[in-house]
Formats: sequence, structure tokens, C-alpha cells
Amino acid sequence: MTIAKALTIAGSDSGGGAGIQADLKTFQELGVYGMSALTAATAQNTLGVQGVFPLTPEAVARQLDSIGKDLTPDAVKTGMLFSADIIEAIADRIAHYGWGNLVIDPVMVAKGGASLLKADAVTTLIRDLFPLALIITPNLPEAEMLTGMQLYKAEDIREAARRIHNMGPDMVIMKGGHAGGELARDLLYDGTGFTVFESLRIRTEATHGTGCTYSAAITAGLASGLSAIEAVRVAKDFIQAAIEDSLGIGSGHGPTNHFAYRQRRSQNGGVLN
Repeated sequence: MTIAKALTIAGSDSGGGAGIQADLKTFQELGVYGMSALTAATAQNTLGVQGVFPLTPEAVARQLDSIGKDLTPDAVKTGMLFSADIIEAIADRIAHYGWGNLVIDPVMVAKGGASLLKADAVTTLIRDLFPLALIITPNLPEAEMLTGMQLYKAEDIREAARRIHNMGPDMVIMKGGHAGGELARDLLYDGTGFTVFESLRIRTEATHGTGCTYSAAITAGLASGLSAIEAVRVAKDFIQAAIEDSLGIGSGHGPTNHFAYRQRRSQNGGVLN
């Protein structure tokens, strides 16, 4: 029996809703063996981030070497990377081991406003990591920071996708969670055309970790052998279920429900309702 393996390179969320905790939960729920390389520890909960404590680039690289020498991942995702030095170490190790199916979630700012990526690290992220990526998954504020554009109109979002694609990745997913309207509309751009993924927008405060979870679900799908389109489709269903079935914990932006997707499938004979 061959087990699909996925690696998350990201920060730790002490509240469990985002970061490597969200990624590993998502991998597990989608039947993929999860591994992790920690970039930083954060003190946070549903009310916000109270502290960020980065690891050294050497510590990050040593973790990746341990994975690379024994547990080759079928897909990799990055989340909170914090600094240019850490990004350089990660890009070096990914290139060294030749890992493919790289999903980059360009985490920059937490929901409460705390910075999770140093300003001078954005250039390094684009220069060193983007060319290695299969898929990049920016939300609209992140896309604005990457392109310098203001994204008010649908054509602006498409143009931003084209510009980010020109930075090196094979594909770009423009997440629509920050846009208005009754539908949450994500756009996948592959360099030639757009594929639209839509779901009903849920009005809720329980959205902590949505970006981490969504990109982790895509990574799990790729690790399992799904095409990029199929992986995004499953991830869209996964995050929709996670947002709709709130856990109702915490006093601020509560976490999504990582159990919901599997529970729905189990209740409906393997079919998501």
C-alpha cells in the first residue's frame, strides 16, 4: 500500500485554527500522511496574535533535510515564512531535493492585522519561491501587495492574476473571500485561461485559518494524484463545509471545522451534499 505524503512549511498557531495545525488536520481528513517543518511559533488565539517567535534559517533547513533524506513528499505547501533568510533556506532545499507540486499560500498579515511576513521578504518570496511553484493562492489583499494594484473590479482581479503568473508559478488562484456579493468566487489562471469556482458566501466570524486550510486541501489533493483542477475543486468543497459547520469556539474569529467535510460525506454515503 502506497501512502500519499504532504509536507507543510509554515508557522505554528497555538490556537490550532491556522498554520501547521490547520494543515495537518486537513491532510489527515483527506487521507494524506502529513509532515511539517516549522518556521515560527506564534502565540495566538481567536482574538489575535500576541507574539511571533521565528526559528533560525538553519533550524528550518535542518528540518527539511530530515524530510528530504527519508520521507519524500508527494506535494508541499508553504504558509507563514516570516523572513527573507528563511525563504532563501526553504527555496534552496526545495530546489536541492527537486520537490514538485509546490503550493504557496503567500501569508503576509493575520486577520487581526499582525504582520506575518517582513516587508523586505516579499521580494525574496517572488524571486526565489514563486518560480518553483505549481500553484499560488493569494487572497485579494495579498494580491494587491504583490502587484501594487487596487482590486475593485473583476477585470482588475484577472489582470492581477496575469501579473502574478508572470512572476513564475504555473498557476494562480485568486481567492474571492474578501470580495463582495452572494457568491465566493475563486479564479484559477493557468497562463492561458481562467476556471471559476463558486460557492455560496457564508456570513460568519468563524473564518480563522481559511487560507491555510484551503491551500492545504489543494496540497492534499495533489499529493493523492489529482490534477490541479480536481484538487482545487475538492479543496473548494472542503473549505465550504468547514466554514458552514462552525465549531462555535473562541471569543473572536473562530476556527473553521476541519471535521465537516468527512462527516458530510459519511452521512451521505460518500457524496458531499
